[in-house]
Amino acid sequence: MKVAIVYGTRPEAVKVAPLILALEDHKGFDPVVVSTGQHKEMMKQVNDWFELKPHYELDVFQSGQSLNELIGKVIRQVEDFLQEVEPDALLIQGDTTTVLGAALAAFYHTNQKKIPVIHLEAGLRSHDIDSPYPEEANRRLVTQIAALNLAPTETARMNLLDEGNDDALIQITGNTVIDALYYTVNKPVTFTDPRLTQLVDEDTPYILVTCHRRENWGKPMHRIAIALRKLTEKLPDYNIVLPLHGNPDIRELFYKELGTTDRVILTDSLPYPQFCHAMKHADLIISDSGGVQEEAPSLGKPVLVLRENTERPEAVAAGTVKLVGTDTQRIIDEAYTLLTDKDAYAAMAHKENPFGDGNAAEKCIHAIEKLLL
Repeated sequence: MKVAIVYGTRPEAVKVAPLILALEDHKGFDPVVVSTGQHKEMMKQVNDWFELKPHYELDVFQSGQSLNELIGKVIRQVEDFLQEVEPDALLIQGDTTTVLGAALAAFYHTNQKKIPVIHLEAGLRSHDIDSPYPEEANRRLVTQIAALNLAPTETARMNLLDEGNDDALIQITGNTVIDALYYTVNKPVTFTDPRLTQLVDEDTPYILVTCHRRENWGKPMHRIAIALRKLTEKLPDYNIVLPLHGNPDIRELFYKELGTTDRVILTDSLPYPQFCHAMKHADLIISDSGGVQEEAPSLGKPVLVLRENTERPEAVAAGTVKLVGTDTQRIIDEAYTLLTDKDAYAAMAHKENPFGDGNAAEKCIHAIEKLLL
């Protein structure tokens, strides 16, 4: 059976990689890998790490384009691919513009052969359509199209059922990001930034920070930057490592606020393997990323989430992450408590990861077999 896997960003690439490798090893499937190039350079790092070789490389990225322009390109170019290849199913992951555009292209496909959509990491909900934006809307819309929902957790399954979806079209699999994480942290990696190499070699304590979400642009991000600067004053034994998103406005803000602050390392966005190892060696992670909320608990790292809500409430319920929003003082207080109170730290660090045990890809294959074979 010919399964097309379409992805366009680094997080998508990370999460589809274990499944692509598993499909390649399975005699019943012929995976056709398609990269839309929504995050072309960042995604190449992941492709190289997992030795993924897309059969088709689309070209949807253009600096400064609107979401409408982007999704229009995705739909048109994926439709051209579908016309040529006519796969038996199309698999997408997550909630990006690539995901929604590819799902719509399959749904609108005009040939006689119906192309079912398989949604990996289905059922995540923040229940606020504006946060995260536009991801919450994207994933809700894809659910209406999907023939098979691969839900990472029971909570995700219940979200789908609450919306009236057929339980027969839902399978709990765990999250493939844990498969990818275990694959990566068990291999040696060299940091390209010598400052990170020195931190790790000298076992210097540090806080790893990521911040890029659209809803945090502007004043919220400014409050975050102030909190980080004040944390260096309250925690003189700790460094802060902040890999910067490629967006020039984000980079300008953090360089302006933190560029001359002692013990703050501003570095370019880290390739996926290096970022995994940066998480492995960090003492605390502060982030607005969704993927980090899933990955860090497997490494025993507490996460303070720079958001008011999360589509991953399982992590909050399990006690592995805590929502702190973007209030400067709350960020400072929560980070300081974790790094000065051993009991508070242990209470988060020693929890079981609710997102699986690293065997999600095989569970996904069993569900896809049931759908197609």
